[in-house]
Amino acid sequence: MKNIFVKTKNVKNFITMTTNLQTRAEGVPGMVLVYGEPGLGKTQTALWWVANHQSDAIYVSAKQSMSTRWLLEEIIKELGDTPSYRTSELFDQIVRELIKKPRIIIVDEIDYLTQEKSAIEMLRDIHDRTHTPIILIGMSLADKKLKRYKHLYDRLSEILHYQPFFKDDVKNLITELSEVKFDDNAIEYVYKSGNRFRQLVKIINKAETFAKSNDIDEIHIKDVQLLSQ
Repeated sequence: MKNIFVKTKNVKNFITMTTNLQTRAEGVPGMVLVYGEPGLGKTQTALWWVANHQSDAIYVSAKQSMSTRWLLEEIIKELGDTPSYRTSELFDQIVRELIKKPRIIIVDEIDYLTQEKSAIEMLRDIHDRTHTPIILIGMSLADKKLKRYKHLYDRLSEILHYQPFFKDDVKNLITELSEVKFDDNAIEYVYKSGNRFRQLVKIINKAETFAKSNDIDEIHIKDVQLLSQ
């Protein structure tokens, strides 16, 4: 399988959103939410974007039972500094770093923090003190979970809902990633049977192995049906 990042409609919407964040007018809040079902490429998009904007962004992934202090430590480490001992010092340290060198903060798996009010409010405080754009990424219920925090939710200038892949997305993903060609009927079958990114990667990997073992250069619908069993 080719090591290529394919820009689906979701990815293009993400790029537009980050551009809007970076060029927003003064006074416009700089927090956004990206959410959706698993397997649609939210994390992959964020990691790809950060990799291409290393001097302008950092990526932090929340964890189960993550405390406010733990979150702040991860942020300051990604900013390139050694964490202070006290939580209050950590906050001031982050503020200084972001004022000195502004960067977008991406916090993935935000669902893990929705039960930790102080962590959510701390992100809002960082935004308010530094005007740093903050991108929150979560699962399908993240939007509803964050509504409990009115002060933070009011600061969301955009909410991007990642949608299941469109047919063109599936076709482009297969065409760009697969080392073996899929005919149109095979692509249609893949699209209708399940169009999550992880599912697509699995079927492409199986198809490439199948094609090599059977010395064929094109995958047909009967092949995909067999591989999907």
